[in-house]
Amino acid sequence: MFVTANGIRIHYELSGRKDGPAVILSHSLASSLKMWEPQMEMLRSHFQVLSYDTRGHGLTETTMAPYTLELLGEDALSLLDALNIEQVHWVGLSMGGMIGQAIALNHPHRLLSLALCDTASTIPAEAQPIWDERIEGVQKNGMKSQFETTMERWFTPSFLSLNSPTLTLIKEEFLATPAEGYIGCAGAIRRLNYLERLGEINLPTFIIVGEDDPATPASASEAIHEQVKNSKLVILPSTRHLSNVEQAEAFNTHLLRFLKEV
Repeated sequence: MFVTANGIRIHYELSGRKDGPAVILSHSLASSLKMWEPQMEMLRSHFQVLSYDTRGHGLTETTMAPYTLELLGEDALSLLDALNIEQVHWVGLSMGGMIGQAIALNHPHRLLSLALCDTASTIPAEAQPIWDERIEGVQKNGMKSQFETTMERWFTPSFLSLNSPTLTLIKEEFLATPAEGYIGCAGAIRRLNYLERLGEINLPTFIIVGEDDPATPASASEAIHEQVKNSKLVILPSTRHLSNVEQAEAFNTHLLRFLKEV
């Protein structure tokens, strides 16, 4: 389904219980709403579930860079407005968690709770050259230039060796990401700087991260946990960045427990 919101055409899916509270799912950089397939069956039985493609990703419109996390947050809020959804449980992984922080800090009344999955609250100065390299690589050689190294960050070697249908889907969505969308969102991510403001968040907050995540390491989630009052932290063993895919059963158990408690 599509709707025009915040000046762009946004692709979304709305399913599950119409009488249940709403959960919105926000995906990682270079992915799409299809990333959440391992969570859909579990969530649909309890909630109204809204998944969507971020600006410049999947089937949502791509605009020219620069983007900001605040802009991406406004996209999501405009989507909620278009669908007449006032409040949601926010579940965001990596970039989706960063967008969730932007909304929690600037529009907290729109959120019932906040789930921050394999994400961070700041990008240190020493990491900026890495983002320079990624952006330049995509500018020159397209998404395939980042494919192998990204898959190694996202998944353990043992999971990659299984070559499951879900993994195939993730790979296809990565390579299909528009270069301009990747560049725009990468530029937003590299300016992430919310750590000092996280004490302002007064929402039920759940933090989950893969123990072996090299992209947004467990230490980044621990830093968020220290700043956000009454937050809960779970570290999943034997998984890397896309913990919702690699350890879907454990991820789902912890997420559902949190959402039900809220």
